[in-house]
Amino acid sequence: MNAIAKPQGCTNFRLRHLVRQVSRHYNAELAKSGLKTTQYSLLSHVLHLGPLRPVDLAKAMGVEASTLTRNLKPMVAAGWLTQSEGPDARSRLVAITEDGRHKRGEAQRHWRIAQETLNELLGVERVLALHQLVDESIAILQGPDEIAEGEIDE
Repeated sequence: MNAIAKPQGCTNFRLRHLVRQVSRHYNAELAKSGLKTTQYSLLSHVLHLGPLRPVDLAKAMGVEASTLTRNLKPMVAAGWLTQSEGPDARSRLVAITEDGRHKRGEAQRHWRIAQETLNELLGVERVLALHQLVDESIAILQGPDEIAEGEIDE
């Protein structure tokens, strides 16, 4: 009788280890523009979706509101993003500035280099298979009440 092999080890640990390796790869290249991957992602989301309320931005990025607030502060201080009054007195809108557009453009060149070198290191076929497996797994694990996080083409 052929027994189907069961996965050995902790899937969570393996995925976290992979994410750390990939993050280091992207961060090393993006650092040349003075940004971290989280900052580049934030600029990209606001560029494509903004101006928008912080709560909507947090939802689109799949982060907690407190994490977004913490990440917004240095970006506003650098002059790359603004927070202004929204449609009512209680809401604010996050928008990208012209300096933010330039910084994002500079960082995008480094992001592309990181993506291309990762494709070379892993092989395009493996990266495509990884994307498909990750997307399918997210779709399976995502609860019916959860809103899919929008991926922004970096």
